[in-house]
Amino acid sequence: MSTRERNKQTVLAFYEAGLNQKDFAAASKLLGDRYVQHNPRIADGIEGFEAFLGQLRDDFPALRAEVKNVFADGDFVIAHVHGVRVPGQLGTAIVDIFRLDGDGKIVEHWDVMQPVPETAANENGMF
Repeated sequence: MSTRERNKQTVLAFYEAGLNQKDFAAASKLLGDRYVQHNPRIADGIEGFEAFLGQLRDDFPALRAEVKNVFADGDFVIAHVHGVRVPGQLGTAIVDIFRLDGDGKIVEHWDVMQPVPETAANENGMF
């Protein structure tokens, strides 16, 4: 398996374990020794990610993240994601950017998010 493919698989496993299952123990195995967080609403470090997952478990237990596209280039993986906090809601279009270390562990994260609107000026959709 190529490094790019390994990194993509790591990120996909991270979504499933962390966001969909909200299983910190499983997700933390995919993180490096240091986890740099660029989302201003989430504390830095592995402890910040653990607190974030706890909040998701409490506030949005049915949250699902569906990865629509995933791209890898070098140490970076970019995922185009449809996040739905509560079933039946339109959700959020998300682009997550992860940097992985040489061992294939996630060590850095950025994201941008946009709510999915009820109506659009075009018929192309966000995914």
